[in-house]
Amino acid sequence: MTLAFTEIADRVFVLRYPVLDVNVALLVGDGAALLVDTLSTAGQAAELARAVRAVTPYPWTVVNTHHHFDHCFGNRTLAADPPRPVYAHEVTVRLLRDHPDEVRRQAHAEMLPDHPALAAELAVTPLLPPTGTVHTETTLDIGGRVVVLRHPGRGHTAGDLVVSAPDADVLVAGDLIEESGPPAFEESFPLDWPAAVAELIRLTGPATVVVPGHGSVVDAAFVRAQHAGLTDLAGLIRAGYAAGRPAGEVAAAAPFGPGPALVAVRRGYAQLAAAG
Repeated sequence: MTLAFTEIADRVFVLRYPVLDVNVALLVGDGAALLVDTLSTAGQAAELARAVRAVTPYPWTVVNTHHHFDHCFGNRTLAADPPRPVYAHEVTVRLLRDHPDEVRRQAHAEMLPDHPALAAELAVTPLLPPTGTVHTETTLDIGGRVVVLRHPGRGHTAGDLVVSAPDADVLVAGDLIEESGPPAFEESFPLDWPAAVAELIRLTGPATVVVPGHGSVVDAAFVRAQHAGLTDLAGLIRAGYAAGRPAGEVAAAAPFGPGPALVAVRRGYAQLAAAG
């Protein structure tokens, strides 16, 4: 498979990988580059490295938007030899550093029904935990270009990280924003997700280009529309829980379809129950 990046703004590139339709972003400065996410396996990461080298000869720093396999299991291939900095939110760092077997098991279980060959590879992929920890916000200098790594709050996971390139008016949103399918709620915090996306809206302007975790590049209007859906869903979850309504009944009337919404409602009910 021949992979190629597409330039979406001044020296900002996106590669849309066909397996799981996942996006990788590349920002190039003077003598340095930033690679956002590393795909799922050593083989995919090796393809990605070749695609990066077709764009730039410069050394890269890596960012993981979160701990899910399709965004970070290529770390070892892309950042171990020679060693390169890898940044992620502190939750992601802890999971990949302290619980790699659990992260691999979850990846294997998720892919086994529909992608058994990929699942088998994920089960034995060696993981490289990030070396740079982000709590709320970290600013990097990438060859003279300012890049901001920000944790906008819990949403798709507890450790979501977005990457802002202000000079190019680009925001790499990870799986906080999804274009090619509904948001994925399996490890989500659906009651917190609207606030996280509201923070993304604060970071965007009318002309901002937004790179979602999966699917086509979108704009600020798309982000606002997804925020509206997530806000409606959170409201339905709170009202349904207060009224004692079954999760399936609430999900049937919720945004994003009854299947994804059912996962979200159950997660939201668990959040409310834990809060007392």
